[in-house]
Amino acid sequence: MDDQSFPLTDADRALLPEATDLAFYAEHGWWLSPKLFTDDEIDTLLDASERFYAGHRDRRLPRRPKRLSYWVPDMGDVQRHNDYIHYEDATIGALLRKPLIGAVAARLARTDAIRIFQATLIYKPPRRAETSNVVPWHFDRDYWATSTSDNMLTAFIPLHDCTVEMGTIEMIDGSHLWKERDRDAVTSRHFAEIRQEADAALRATAAHNGAAITRVPVEIPRGHMSFHHCRVYHGSDTNRSPLPRRAISLHLQDRANAYRTWTLPDGTTAEYNHDVLVRRTPDGRPDYADPEFCPTIWRDPHAG
Repeated sequence: MDDQSFPLTDADRALLPEATDLAFYAEHGWWLSPKLFTDDEIDTLLDASERFYAGHRDRRLPRRPKRLSYWVPDMGDVQRHNDYIHYEDATIGALLRKPLIGAVAARLARTDAIRIFQATLIYKPPRRAETSNVVPWHFDRDYWATSTSDNMLTAFIPLHDCTVEMGTIEMIDGSHLWKERDRDAVTSRHFAEIRQEADAALRATAAHNGAAITRVPVEIPRGHMSFHHCRVYHGSDTNRSPLPRRAISLHLQDRANAYRTWTLPDGTTAEYNHDVLVRRTPDGRPDYADPEFCPTIWRDPHAG
């Protein structure tokens, strides 16, 4: 693509993280952005999400990966996760490809290009006792075993003011710098699979590092978003408010990320949902730069 594919205005450039922001992200593993989406853009995302829940699809996945998170009405009033929202809904996908988001992420990840890795539409019903509303402590790298990069990151994008009462995202401050117990690598286990052991695992990992567990709930104003490093522990509590908590989790990959074969502790080979969807590289590996599923949303025009 030419340099004009990812234009930034002067107003956009004023919103990019500065040196102090980059230092904060490097130390803490997360960062709260200024307002990156306009009110009209958030309204558009909300309207599109309602159409999606009512059954609208611009296109559907060509096949269903084994670990796909995909709420349908028959599942009832539980927390909803719908993966590949950027692929199936053209309106949402177009807004998630906003170059400003990619440029912000590129600065935080210290890369010259950013691609979407995954995007999930999320809805927490206003039900205090709903157990599915609680997301246990986890870090995203733990289920990206087939990715080569340790610089991937996630933008958490609420579609309204997101408060502690609503069950906003919480970070374990600085935990991206911790070394994992008994292993240097990841196990590809999704947070839904570790619900019963997550608290104990977090405490044990903190003790292994001689670190305190500092929980930071990130209250996010409408149009703003939080970014977090792929190794920072995070989770969220139930929704105690009278309104649903709506958000998009936008996982982002740096230019260098690519597929790798990874053997899990039980001897099986790790899989990610992309592996049955994306095109193949010349040597036969899943291509995590496939523009259909992992589009580039920003590239530095001065990079080679």
